[in-house]
Amino acid sequence: MPDPAMPEPADPTPAFTIRSASPPAALRALLPPDDGLRILLHNEVHARPSARIRLPALVVFVALLNEGVTREQECAHLRALPGQDGLTLADLDDNFLRLRLGSPADAAGGAASPPAGTLKWERHSEFTRYVLVQPLPEHAGLGAELPDLLDGLIVPPAWLQGLPGRTVAAVLMAMVHHELDDPQAALALGQRWFGGRTVVASLMGNSPSGRGHSIAVTNFRIRDDGFERMLVIAPPGTSETRAGRISQRLLELEIYRLMALRGLPVAKALAPVLARAEADLAETTAQLEAREVSETDLLDRLIHVAARIERANAEHGYRFSATEAYHGIVRQRIAELRERPIPGTQTLGEFMQRRLSPAIATVGATAQRLAALSQRIERSSALLRTRVDIATEQQNQQLLERLTRGQRLQLNLQSTVEGLSIAAISYYVVSLLFYVGKALKSAGLPLNPELAAGALIPLVLWSVWKATQRIHARLHAADDH
Repeated sequence: MPDPAMPEPADPTPAFTIRSASPPAALRALLPPDDGLRILLHNEVHARPSARIRLPALVVFVALLNEGVTREQECAHLRALPGQDGLTLADLDDNFLRLRLGSPADAAGGAASPPAGTLKWERHSEFTRYVLVQPLPEHAGLGAELPDLLDGLIVPPAWLQGLPGRTVAAVLMAMVHHELDDPQAALALGQRWFGGRTVVASLMGNSPSGRGHSIAVTNFRIRDDGFERMLVIAPPGTSETRAGRISQRLLELEIYRLMALRGLPVAKALAPVLARAEADLAETTAQLEAREVSETDLLDRLIHVAARIERANAEHGYRFSATEAYHGIVRQRIAELRERPIPGTQTLGEFMQRRLSPAIATVGATAQRLAALSQRIERSSALLRTRVDIATEQQNQQLLERLTRGQRLQLNLQSTVEGLSIAAISYYVVSLLFYVGKALKSAGLPLNPELAAGALIPLVLWSVWKATQRIHARLHAADDH
């Protein structure tokens, strides 16, 4: 199906993209039931296809951070475009949508005409991008100097200004035809298009002739209108699909470059926090070595440092990981351009990497510094924990010694009490026997109670002592069982 990026004769394609249907039931009956993710994962290779762009064309690219912006808000803003009243929230479920836009005459109620261009909407995890493709204004061709590219937009300027979110990237890309037999001559025209200012440019692609398939020119500067400018020069006969791929790679290169750089301010702001934490950790470790501060104070200081680092990890860990991922995409897109230098100027990839690499290195170093600091805190905590464990073992040993000494004293005391108990029991037994002897004497028996009681004292003592021994034996036997 031809892409609606540029005017086409009567095409019955609806105003917005329709998601592909599943295979017919008759065909699916030949296979076991699908995994729940099969269709989704299979169609991922077709997600976010590049546009088909007919040159000369103007590509308006705006990317906005979508934090706090709902899909409903974006759908309502898209619905505000002329002819998009039937757009529903379900049409945005795939995070990708391409809309056909009419000409200004259609919006004013004039006669129906072929579509003037397309608007592509894409929602990503952190940003949403809008790509408008329309015919290039006649006065903005390759022979112009600093042309006004915003004159003749097919969407109202107020609609662009009202896009929900905060702008992170905005590019106006003009794509024109010109022969590439002499790349330096084409570059001279491109430099004049930029007002004679310094530019960077690349001859992109490999071809049998060695000329490449296009030249990309830019100066990576934001103009007063908030947009960067890019110029793509391609030879006549360039296919619409190739033009779409060139546009997509260059625009993705710019947005992912800027998203990768979002970690740099975070890294710079985190540097003094890490420096202070490293100093505190070094001081705490020195005090741990000197053994001049109590474990409680050291633990309190260590917890304070660890809490700061964990908070930094929780707040910025995702940003550092995202920077690494975005930078990987930037490198991939640069490789896909297959750049070759044009004498007298830097290539886009060389210019970008020379300025991007130090920033990415700073972010990477900060992330490694944060991770290393967490590991050092963990090791210091292990040392302090070992010191606390040793102190606890010493206290437990001293406590056991006290308990053993107390038990020994208690056993001695118990032995003393047992001896006194034998004497007391014997005294009471002898007293009972004395009274028994007095009773027998009163009954008429020839008995001297005092002599009998005195004679029985050794026997009573021995009997009480033996009874105590038998009680001890029973108790020990019960403990053994």
